[in-house]
Amino acid sequence: MPASSNFQQAIRDAQSSALVGPNVVNKALPYVGGGMLLTAGGVIGGLSLQVTNPALFQPLFIAAFIGELILFFMASSAANNANNSKALPLLTAFSLLTGFTLSGIVGLAIATAGMGAIGTAVFATGVTFVIASVVGSRMSDSVGQALSGVVGLGLMGLIIAMLVQIVGGLFVPGMFGGSGFELMIAGFGTILFVGMSFVDFYTMPRRYNDDQYLAGALGMYLTYINLFIFILRLIIAIQGGGRRD
Repeated sequence: MPASSNFQQAIRDAQSSALVGPNVVNKALPYVGGGMLLTAGGVIGGLSLQVTNPALFQPLFIAAFIGELILFFMASSAANNANNSKALPLLTAFSLLTGFTLSGIVGLAIATAGMGAIGTAVFATGVTFVIASVVGSRMSDSVGQALSGVVGLGLMGLIIAMLVQIVGGLFVPGMFGGSGFELMIAGFGTILFVGMSFVDFYTMPRRYNDDQYLAGALGMYLTYINLFIFILRLIIAIQGGGRRD
């Protein structure tokens, strides 16, 4: 019916007008994939160094972590300003350093649960991406906004819990440094970043214009890197934090 058709078209127009960057997700995804490949290269390099020269790994890990933080803020600023020619090399270096620092927990996971732990984390992260790409981009505003609010509160809670874990582990290691508290944090972090993966596909075209695709790519990249990390932490905690009976 014409009236129904016009009403449906009006809804579609209203929805599309709310999108700041209708093409930003498609433009960002290749850079997310490229960042993951660079990160994998950094992980391989870090694992190799742990085997060939473990004494050198620790100081390089600290230096890489500091460099990673500096590059993040520089790359984020450039990407948010759509200065993509400046942001891209910064993001390239950031991805490599992220992989190098990530090799620490990857090495621990391999020592704790074997190579299967890495395969499980990669598979779970990949499945989450596929499902989120389909469901997240089709969420209604009411669902998307509600989930965004829940994830935002959850992220603040996770940060507080991790700070409590670090500080409490220094003074009361039996309570905060044990595998039980780590299991709770790892489980909560995994659930949180699964939710965030859905939020990314909803919020990205509403937050970034099409020229800010690298800013969107950085946010999505960090979501899946953190999801991968918390899945590994969960596996390690389940296996007893690296202790073998």
